Amino acid sequence: MKCHQHLSIKLLFIFSFLAMTFSSCGDEGELKSEEKANVDPKVANLLLQPDFEAEHLYSPSENGQGSWVAMTFDDKGRLITSDQYGALYRLDLAPIGSDSLRPSIEKLVIGNGIEGDTARFQAGMGYAQGLLWAFNSLYVMVNNREQNEEFNKDSGLYRLQDTNGDDQFDKVTLLKSLKGSGEHGPHSIVLSPNKKFLYVVAGNHTDLPEMDAYRLPPVWQSDNLFPQIKDPRGHANDRAAPGGWIAKTDSVGEHWELVSAGYRNTFDIAFNEAGDLFAYDADMEWDFGLPWYRPTRIVHATSGSEFGWRTGNGKWPTVYPDNLPPVLKIGQGSPTNLLSGANTAFPEKYRNSLFGFDWTFGIIYAIHLKPEGSSYSATAEEFLSGSPLPLTDGVVGPDGALYFLTGGRRLQSDLYRVFYDGDKENMGLASNESSNEETETHKIREQLEQYHVGSDAGAVDFAWPYLNHEDRFVRYAARIAIEHQPVSQWQERALNEQDPQALISAIIALARHGESRLNNDMLQSLMRIDYEDISEQEQINLLRAIELVLFRHGNPSPAVKEQLVAYLTPHYPAEANILNRSFSKILVNLGAPQAVETTLTLLQNAKNDDSEKEFFMESSDLILRNPRYGLDIAEMLAKTPPAQQIYLATVLSEAENGWTPELREQYFRWFHEAFGYKGGRSYIGFIDEARQRALSRAAENKLSYYNTISGDSLLDSGGIDLANVAGPEGPGRNWTVEEALTFVDTLDNQDFERGKSLFAATLCLSCHSMQGQGSAIGPDLTQLGNRFTRKDILESIIEPDKVISDQYAATKFLLKDGSTVIARIINEDDNAYYVSQNPFAPQEQREIPKENVASTKISDVSIMLPGLINGLNPEELQDFMAYLISGGNEGHEVYD
Repeated sequence: MKCHQHLSIKLLFIFSFLAMTFSSCGDEGELKSEEKANVDPKVANLLLQPDFEAEHLYSPSENGQGSWVAMTFDDKGRLITSDQYGALYRLDLAPIGSDSLRPSIEKLVIGNGIEGDTARFQAGMGYAQGLLWAFNSLYVMVNNREQNEEFNKDSGLYRLQDTNGDDQFDKVTLLKSLKGSGEHGPHSIVLSPNKKFLYVVAGNHTDLPEMDAYRLPPVWQSDNLFPQIKDPRGHANDRAAPGGWIAKTDSVGEHWELVSAGYRNTFDIAFNEAGDLFAYDADMEWDFGLPWYRPTRIVHATSGSEFGWRTGNGKWPTVYPDNLPPVLKIGQGSPTNLLSGANTAFPEKYRNSLFGFDWTFGIIYAIHLKPEGSSYSATAEEFLSGSPLPLTDGVVGPDGALYFLTGGRRLQSDLYRVFYDGDKENMGLASNESSNEETETHKIREQLEQYHVGSDAGAVDFAWPYLNHEDRFVRYAARIAIEHQPVSQWQERALNEQDPQALISAIIALARHGESRLNNDMLQSLMRIDYEDISEQEQINLLRAIELVLFRHGNPSPAVKEQLVAYLTPHYPAEANILNRSFSKILVNLGAPQAVETTLTLLQNAKNDDSEKEFFMESSDLILRNPRYGLDIAEMLAKTPPAQQIYLATVLSEAENGWTPELREQYFRWFHEAFGYKGGRSYIGFIDEARQRALSRAAENKLSYYNTISGDSLLDSGGIDLANVAGPEGPGRNWTVEEALTFVDTLDNQDFERGKSLFAATLCLSCHSMQGQGSAIGPDLTQLGNRFTRKDILESIIEPDKVISDQYAATKFLLKDGSTVIARIINEDDNAYYVSQNPFAPQEQREIPKENVASTKISDVSIMLPGLINGLNPEELQDFMAYLISGGNEGHEVYD
């Protein structure tokens, strides 16, 4: 994007290309000026579906009550809330449409639990990330990583009761202590549809406590022959299977049962009208662009389900038969809430839906479910959005309205209410896709799940015929039912099974539970299958079964190993990327003679799947919603990594046999190219770790040469960000222009290198360049200090919304189907708008037919976050400003 020399300094620091707003707009277009004056600005920030209204009820952070992240209604219709790092509060809410919406509020008084003692103290209970009113009690999921006198409860599930009728909680009971805390600690609590049980969910940094029963048999391992590389930035490196989990207990916490596992960080769960349980799982955004990246997703958490989260690059592909697929991939984000719309006073379309909250991009999705086999398919509709709108929790009130909170991480916190204000006579009209009627295969799955609770004499005979069922969830439920039975009852039956799909399912079960002495027998049973005579999905399943046998029980005897190599080699390479991934890691692990050469040849021309390309392009819709995450997405889409090549290169990083000097050189030169792509924050670290492993296996006399041609100089010169840029030491402060100016009015003898590092650490380098280094989204800042005063510069950094040029503002399009598009208009004609969503690739344009547009809204908000310098202490602010003023010139007078 070209930038004109006469633009003011305001434009220099504003991500003007990215500027946008989430102001409310409907079919009528923009509000009239006199109407705008009467609209709460917090409500005006929201985009709602037609016929829905919103009310802003309260701002806890403005009243010194913290940042609220959880809530529930009690049996008297009062709202109970939790500050993420503080106390519990109880609110009496005004009815919809009241002249005064401000609620009455009290900080909850928690008793000491000593019978007959009437003493009260406002202490002992806080840091709650989950609240639920049930069984005439308040259940509180404490997630406490700090210890202080006021909130001294450790992480765990607590029950609060009023035993003397004074409307205060005088009894606190710990139902289950949990080892885990923080943003991946224990989270939400929900009531079962029959109102007899509690379901709780915890993130992958929460140890799974000992359970009384396990619907998912507790035999989990990493189960991946892919060379394990843990996150180079250190995240979750000490976390092992089974990752995040869901458990079920009774009202007094006496009996605990594991229901589902294999999640990254599911914050919330919900039941639909049919009584099926769903979870909204988080992604690992640092893995974006890598072959093991998994987007945020809605999953059907069936009995004994496993969803394959493993640390680092070990996450399982969703097509593997020993885990279950999502019903919907949503994309990047930070899920914080999932709830059913069943009790809303909304049209039936929404009453039959789930609502998923995304904290990062400020979107409430309406998840429309459609029964499909024994599970569901789903579509997502943007029900509500805003910017900024860090959504934390939501609940349906007794009045049928949807209440939701914003906040978390000590951000600005607000309480809102959304209600339907349209034609009540049409509320019963349902779409064809929102039925929750139970299918026959759904009934079969539930019958099989009755055998997930332990040994049963009839389980094997009942479940075995379903091991080859066409429905994947039925096959899975049948296998789990069999795994709960003694291996002696079904071991020989598994080895002698003749049906290919049933045999694969049975051997997966036997690999998980059988003895290692059976590894030859298991592999020989699988090799009876005619590979060419089965479907692609069955081929994937077959290779997965082989991998599990090898991972769990080691290589077979030399004769069987030779037989297995001969069985697999003729089919490699395959047409499908996923098959080539499995073939490569199995054959390299076996040391097959041609595995290295075949894999390297395949690597040179491997392309990403079309589905991956489509997913990446869909991600462009998120770029303009949040600068911190959006810019990472934008950069990746402009330089999309070759995920299939990365996978194959990682497999080869630990290959011992089959190399020639020519193959080694070809392989190491690939890394130099790979460093030129852009992925999530861990992308470079993963690539470099694979490179280092390969170098450790190279001949010593060639090591220096291979190190050079593979891109070592790029890393050493700082040409690639390895996440080691020194950040500010702080302590920071909420800088105002006036206060900051007192520190930068006089600058001399400043630290050039620290200023340069802070220029990158404060994200300036992401959009601007200095002395030829940086990004070209915004203009070059080399001549900044020659043109503008220090006050102008500070004002543009601290108050980026103050001036925004129409020439560079973005537009939000509300489409007639209820969806939205945020983009910068590049061109338009009588029939369409031509827009760009990616500042790193403005040449990639999207066409929006005007006949599909309900309304548009021009930005009046910059997407450049205010306060990007708030992490700096005064000395760091001086060095940062000196670097800006100097234009990156170490010889400037500010360094004299």
